[in-house]
This record gives sequence, C-alpha cells and structure tokens, in this order.
Amino acid sequence: MVSKPARKSSARKSKGKEAGKAARRRRRLFSFGWFIKWSLVAFIWSSVFAGAVLAWYAYDLPEVESVSALTRRPAVTLLASDGKPFASFGEVHGRAVMISDLPRHVPRAVMAIEDKRFYDHFGIDITALLRAAIANFKARRIVQGGSTITQQLAKNLFLGPERTLKRKIQEVMLALWLERKFTKDQILTIYLNRVYLGAGTFGIAAAARRYFGKPAQKLALNEAAMLAGLLKAPSRYAPTRDRDRAAKRAGLVLNRMAALGYITKSQASKAIRSPARLRTRKRSIGRYFADWAFAQVQSYIGGGDSDLIVATTLDRRLQRIAEAKVTAALKGPGARLGARQAALVAMTPDGAVRAMVGGRNYASSQFNRATQALRQPGSAFKPLVYLAGLEAGLNPESMLLDAPVTIEGWSPKNYDERYRGKVSLTQALADSINTVAVRVQRHAGIEAVMRAARRLGITSRLKREAGLALGASEVTLLELTAAFGAFANDGYPLWPFAVSEVRDRAGKVLYRRSGSGPGRAIGPRALQDMNRMLQAVIEDGTGRAAKIGRPAAGKTGTSEGFRDAWFIGYSADLVAGVWLGNDDASPMKGVTGGGLPARLWRDFMIEAHGDSPPRPLIPGGAAGAGNFWDRLFGG
Repeated sequence: MVSKPARKSSARKSKGKEAGKAARRRRRLFSFGWFIKWSLVAFIWSSVFAGAVLAWYAYDLPEVESVSALTRRPAVTLLASDGKPFASFGEVHGRAVMISDLPRHVPRAVMAIEDKRFYDHFGIDITALLRAAIANFKARRIVQGGSTITQQLAKNLFLGPERTLKRKIQEVMLALWLERKFTKDQILTIYLNRVYLGAGTFGIAAAARRYFGKPAQKLALNEAAMLAGLLKAPSRYAPTRDRDRAAKRAGLVLNRMAALGYITKSQASKAIRSPARLRTRKRSIGRYFADWAFAQVQSYIGGGDSDLIVATTLDRRLQRIAEAKVTAALKGPGARLGARQAALVAMTPDGAVRAMVGGRNYASSQFNRATQALRQPGSAFKPLVYLAGLEAGLNPESMLLDAPVTIEGWSPKNYDERYRGKVSLTQALADSINTVAVRVQRHAGIEAVMRAARRLGITSRLKREAGLALGASEVTLLELTAAFGAFANDGYPLWPFAVSEVRDRAGKVLYRRSGSGPGRAIGPRALQDMNRMLQAVIEDGTGRAAKIGRPAAGKTGTSEGFRDAWFIGYSADLVAGVWLGNDDASPMKGVTGGGLPARLWRDFMIEAHGDSPPRPLIPGGAAGAGNFWDRLFGG
C-alpha cells in the first residue's frame, strides 16, 4: 500500500522533466531563430553600407576603358633651344615589348621579388597582406608592403602617389577590375612596359637600352635580376648611382628565383659572381631641368599614348657652364668649407629658364634643390621688404636708425654686431643691415611686404612675423630668382617656364606657349630705385665679389648658423640665383652669401655673357632730373 503513491510521484517527475526539456528546446530554437534573423538583418545592412562605401569611392575613379591602349608609356623627347635633343623619357626604340617575346627569366625575376603568387591570386594576395600587417605591427612602422603586381599597375596607370585610405580602396577596386578585364599575361605585359626603373626610364625596353645598351629581348639572367631589383626603390638601387648596392640587390632576386625553382642554385651562384655590366654612355646634361620640364609637359597636355617632341628653353652652352662651375665650386672651396650641395638656376628676363643645376650629382640624388628645396633665404629676401618700403613712401636717401631694436620680444642683431647710427636705405641694403630692414618692414607693414612678395611670384608659405624681414620664411631658389627677375623685366613679374612647344610625332602642335604674364607689379619710380640700390650691393656692399665687368645688381643672403648661403642677381640679359648648403641643414664653415655663392654667380655670369656688349639695367640710362617730379607725383 505504501509503494503506489511513489509510482505516481515518479510519473509526475518524468512528465515535468519532459516538459522542461521541451521548453528548453523551444528556447534554443527561439534563440537560434532570433540569432539567424538578426544576423541576416545585420548582413543586409552591412552589405548596404559596404555597397555605399564602395559606391562613394568608385564615384571619382579615373577613366579605365582606355587601358588596353596603354601597354607602352609614350616616348617624350626634349629638345634644347637649338633644336637638338638632350633628354628623353619612356621607350624611344619601337613598339611595346610583349611578354611572349622576353626571355623567361625576365618576368620570373620580377615575380620572384615583387609577387611570387601572381598567377595564383585574384589581384589581392591575402597571405601577403596579413604577413605585411604582422611585420608592420611588430616593427611599429611600415617595413613591408603587401601590394600585388596588379595593384601596383592600378596605381601606376590610374592613381597618384598619395597614401590615403581612399586611394588604397580605389587601388583594390581597380586591381579587381584589371583581373576581370585582362589575362595574367596581359597584366604583366602592361606592367613591364609602364613601370619606372630609374634614370628617367619607364618600361623594361627603355631600361634595357639605358643600362645595358641592348633590347629587352636579349637581357641576360644577371641583367634581368638587376632590373627587377630596381622596382622597390629605383633611385636607391640604380646601378648608375651605386653599382655595388644594385649588384647586392640583384643577388637577392637571384636567390629568390632559385628558392622558387625558377633557376637552379648553380645558375644563381654564377650570375651573382658575375654582376651585370653597365654600358659606357656619353655624359648627358640638364637632367634636373629635364625632370622639371617633363612635369610641365604632363600638366599642359595631360595623359595620352602619343609620342611627343618637346621644344624647351634650355641653352646647352649655358647648361654646360653652370654644371662645370657648380662642380668646381663644390670640389674646391666647397669641400674645405663644408658645403656639400649647391643649386643654380638662370633665366632670361621673360622667364625662359636657360640653365638649371639641382644638385652636385643627378645620379646620386634626383631631388631638385633649385625647384623643390625650401630653405631660408636670409638677407636675399630683403629686396622685397625694401620694395614695400619704397611703395610706402620711403626713398633710397631716406635715413633710418641702425641701432638696437626689439619687436614683440625679438631683438635682431647685425651680422658684424656693430651699429652705425643713421644710414640711408641704399647703404643699409648694400651693407645688409638687419636692424634697418626690420624698421623698413615695420614702416611698410608685414602685410604690405607679403603682398609685394606675392606680386613678384613668391608662392611658398610666408610666416606673418617680424622675422620675415630677415628671410625667416622658407622659399625655393627658383621662385626667389624669378622674383628678382621682375627688377630686370621692367617691373613685370615673370613665370619661369621650360616648355615652348609640344608636338606629336606627326608634327601636330599640342601646346605652344603664348601670351604674357600678369601686368606690371612695380611702378617705374620704385623700379629705378630698386635697381640702383641693388647695383650698390655689388659695387660697394656685401656683393663686391660678384662684379662681372658690366652693369649688374643683386643681393647676398645667409641664414642663421651658416646653414644656407645665397646670391641672386641679374644683368639686363640674364637673371641667375645660386644656393649652397647641406641637405641635412648642418652648418657650413662660415660660408656667407657674399663669399662662395657670389663668386660662383660671378664665374657663371662672366662666361655666360661671353663677348656680348654690356647693356644698362634701366632702359634709357639714368632717370636724371625727373626724379624729383616723379616722387612728387608718385611716379
């Protein structure tokens, strides 16, 4: 009788357990359904968001449909002012090279060092990207890249050098498009015909002729490895710059090829023991100028696939003189005085650049110190300050006090740490007196000085501070030399230019320089005064070492700590500027603008003018008795 209730209780418990299990199953099913539902919702909205992002980045993608015509980079031949060629860009020896025409070791060398899984990925190498990300994270800086050959081609064809998230996403999108549009062999063919390989060469064919004097179809294994090694950093690994470094890099390529089974270890060892030999080549001139001119061509006519003939303003005689004088200055007194770099630019008063030297050795460094380097001009900036002063009512005979001065807690001193009392503007500019320049700027106003600089063509950022009067704001040699050109160009500012005309191979004119620059920027009275004051710098002031035996004017400049030394000046026929210093801004040994730069400028200008007859700076000679009336009526 006691056991019956126990059986009922057990049955109830069993039913309760089953009900609990069922409830738990229902909850799990509900949870799973809820998860699936909201995962689907999240997926849909994520897809919509991703699509919107891609659409946003795709909105301003460049035109891509013409890529099939761009297997070879157009050839550009630059002609000097006498019509003779002096530089070229791209391949100038025929059609694009097809990958099927190349020895097998040429594309294999490129793939070994740049993209070993090229034929296996879909345009993006996920493995390489992850490996690069891990390496960069460990190093806390960019030490590896994960871009495939297809991505590099996308950037080369369609995008600029900017490193932004937008550019990277567009690069990936374009790479995927290229992979869908072309076969792997076609992509590699276009890449090999477009890639930059140093020394101004674009494409494997141009590089083969530039470095080894042979067509790309005849490249040996060691030569192919050296060219492939250039892809990472063409300027750094160029054999024309450092043959040992290029050979070491080629050895890395050869070992990679052996590891991938493209060649045997014995083939790699033999090629490493016998590095590629460069062909002997007649020394070229004007490479810095050529790069600058080539950039102008691109801005004038944009892209395209036609070969171009470009008439430039380069004077080969003046260019050779400039290069020889810069080399002599750096090897002689420059070596003793710690000046390792120099730049020189010369132009006619209308802005046509006739000579340009951007550094001591183009093969070692393609950085153009005449057009790209921003340096403090020191007192070479003062003529723009004095121009503003003249326009604010001063004149060359105005007397200002050379004495200690303090502006906003800043107390500039003179170079010789002496004070002369009252001096004329002419003497103050000739002797480069700092305290007077600061007072002239205070009289005219900083804004007036900045406006004068802008009118004369200074485009670099100028700091709105008292130190502007002494050249504390950085400028390029080219723009400051052009600003002085307004004094030689009857008061009209000039825009430096290198390109006169661009034609295609059929002779069709694509661009021709015409028209004139902006209107007069300096009034006649101020122009005459500035010319006389700047002549006094050479005749009786800090620029005495720059005398050239004909009317000339100019100004010296030295930045703080002897880090930069300048001389910029002009005759009636030629405007030229010189800069000396060091790339790392280390100080020179007491080099001032009135020393080595003035002598370099003098040596160049004397030989550049040759036997041409001297001409006065001011047309018609002295202003004579009209000076008083001009000043009276503001002329």
